[in-house]
Amino acid sequence: MFTIYRLNADELDSKFLESLKSAFSHKQIEVAVSESDETDYLLRSPANRERLLQAVADVEAGRNLVTPDQTPFR
Repeated sequence: MFTIYRLNADELDSKFLESLKSAFSHKQIEVAVSESDETDYLLRSPANRERLLQAVADVEAGRNLVTPDQTPFR
C-alpha cells in the first residue's frame, strides 16, 4: 500500500502516529519527509496550471477583477 499524507509539521501528534500504526499494523514501513510547496502541487495539473496562470495574468492586467461590497466592514 502507498499513501501520501500532506500536513503541517505542527499537526504531527500521537493521534497521527496511532493512525499510521493502525493503517500499517504489523508491517514494515518506510517514512520519507519532504518539504512541499503548494504552488508546485497546484501547477502539476496542466488544466489547473493554465487556469492559475491566466488568473495571474488577468490580475496583473486588471482584467476580470471582482471587488466585493466593503460596506459591511466599515
